Amino acid sequence: MLPPVATGCFISTGTSLPQAIERVKLAESLGYEAVYITHVAGREALTVLTAYAIATSRIRVGTGVMPIYTRTPATMAQTAATIDELSDGRMTLGLGVSHRPVVEGWHGQTIEKPVAEMREYASIVRAILRGEDPPQGERWRTGFRLVGLDPRPDVPIYLAALSPAMLRLAGEIGDGVVLWLCNPTYIREVVVPEVRKGRERAGLSLDGFDIVAAVPSAVTEDPSEAIGAVRRDLIPYFGLPFYRAMIERTGFAEDIAAYDAAAGDTEAMAAAISEEFISDLTAIGQPDQIRAGVARYREAGASSPCVGPIARMNLVETLQAGAG
Repeated sequence: MLPPVATGCFISTGTSLPQAIERVKLAESLGYEAVYITHVAGREALTVLTAYAIATSRIRVGTGVMPIYTRTPATMAQTAATIDELSDGRMTLGLGVSHRPVVEGWHGQTIEKPVAEMREYASIVRAILRGEDPPQGERWRTGFRLVGLDPRPDVPIYLAALSPAMLRLAGEIGDGVVLWLCNPTYIREVVVPEVRKGRERAGLSLDGFDIVAAVPSAVTEDPSEAIGAVRRDLIPYFGLPFYRAMIERTGFAEDIAAYDAAAGDTEAMAAAISEEFISDLTAIGQPDQIRAGVARYREAGASSPCVGPIARMNLVETLQAGAG
């Protein structure tokens, strides 16, 4: 008996928006339940998500995730409501704090109290989508209400989380959590228990709460090529404080130490990321290995393990394998 199939996927635009749209249509035809797009320094994610929504009719479309400091809560809610209407109720709004190089370097904003600011921001967005008066926070104050567009109270709001505090917040106020670089061990030992605490704080159970975990995946005859691509892509993440703390909690402090010792030498920094870390994180190899890798995440507690691309690997074959 084959392991359960993936429930979602991450599809970025890469170098071709038309190609990305075709891949989203393929994912829908293969039975994937959701497609997510990340916020990068290329095409604007919510605009791309609009294109994904127009090209499809069943698959859910979501941000995985949008940094909260890139838009005011009013603008974020207005955009999400519009895409939800356009997609006939298929929008999932994933929100994240992001990191200082993005928030400060790209957008000229500051991260001061990430958990408190996320609580405030998400609460305002939720109120606007429900057609309610938004609460007034310390950082964001607005009297915005939707006009000429019915409230969209059913838009799910997912929070990106790594730390225990943000995981608890996601459980308390969110409909789901979006994870990146969280391997099955971290999901089992940290994510699920901390999210459960947040749910209990809100008087809720885990039932219906969605744990979305990106699973970097690639069908390939040469795993070393995919492993090398993952190592190169992970170099900046090993330098970001939020991810470093999570990686250490997962038991890979030696990888962090080796990475730090290699500072300035890109090849040595990549080599410091152990094959054990990559093996835990990814699903690479033959189609049955893709399905087995996805199943590891599901067994650890991820309700929506999502096949994610690995640079320069064949995403079409990987999507087909992940769909079973």
